[in-house]
Amino acid sequence: MLAAAKTANYWLVARAVLAIFWLLRRLPADRALNISDGLGRRFGPWSSRHRIALDNLRQAFPEKSETEIGQIASDMWGNMARLAAEYIFLDRLFDYDLEEKVPGRVEVAGRDIFFRLRDAKTPTIFFTAHLGCFEMFPVASEAFGMPITSLFRAPNNPFLAQELGAARRVSGSRLVPSRAGVAFTLARVLEGGGNIGALVDQKFHGGLPTTFFGRPCETSPLLPKLARQYDCDVHGVRCVRLPDNRYRLEMCEKIAMPRGSDGRVDIAALAQKMNDTVEAWVRENPGQWMWFHRRWEIRTRRGKRGPRKQP
Repeated sequence: MLAAAKTANYWLVARAVLAIFWLLRRLPADRALNISDGLGRRFGPWSSRHRIALDNLRQAFPEKSETEIGQIASDMWGNMARLAAEYIFLDRLFDYDLEEKVPGRVEVAGRDIFFRLRDAKTPTIFFTAHLGCFEMFPVASEAFGMPITSLFRAPNNPFLAQELGAARRVSGSRLVPSRAGVAFTLARVLEGGGNIGALVDQKFHGGLPTTFFGRPCETSPLLPKLARQYDCDVHGVRCVRLPDNRYRLEMCEKIAMPRGSDGRVDIAALAQKMNDTVEAWVRENPGQWMWFHRRWEIRTRRGKRGPRKQP
């Protein structure tokens, strides 16, 4: 009975969201993005997640006023609504031309790194975060002739997951769902000289003890373990929103790999380095990160939520 009710609720929510998508598809991309931004700012604060976002922001930026905190939260809801609309136009938004010197809607920082990695043909690990239009990277990597296998977590709503999966496939990159056995799948990609990418800013119960904005959290050990096993380079990449519905994709130089006394990659230290990189990105553009996520939630062995504030 409960399962049927849950499925029905998922279906109703999906129908409403897909109806909005249907309407947005009939608009020019810029107008659709701007309308979505306005709707997100208008209705986001009514969400139950808004309180979580405000609490996280206050702890991350204790020096900021309530007005500043409220503005960042508003920017965040606008950013998330834009992201939803961008799935509709993802194949049209990336207009970067490798031959053109004047950028269009998308500009690329670290173009030489893209080409260097493409020509090296060595296995590489990329990490990013839920910042700006993070779905732009797989599209860009394909355009640069450097396809990646991307790890993703599908939405709980199966009807929306199907629509989202179809939108993501426009990049041409391979998508691997986050589930049991995924480590072996990604390992095979690296063994074959391929590239993998993943988001690293989500909570991971039972993960490595790390910090983010000075607060304890748990981080997935997957990418650091693979980096250690294959001793391959790790690069951060992000896509920042610019005014007038433009984007800047930034490919960073490889991380200076932390190593133990045995010369092998230090898994915990690498996980913390990635967290520190993401934190620096978020501090630059706080309104472009998803503050409503329970990033700092830690569960005890009995499954209860532990303290979220740093002791």
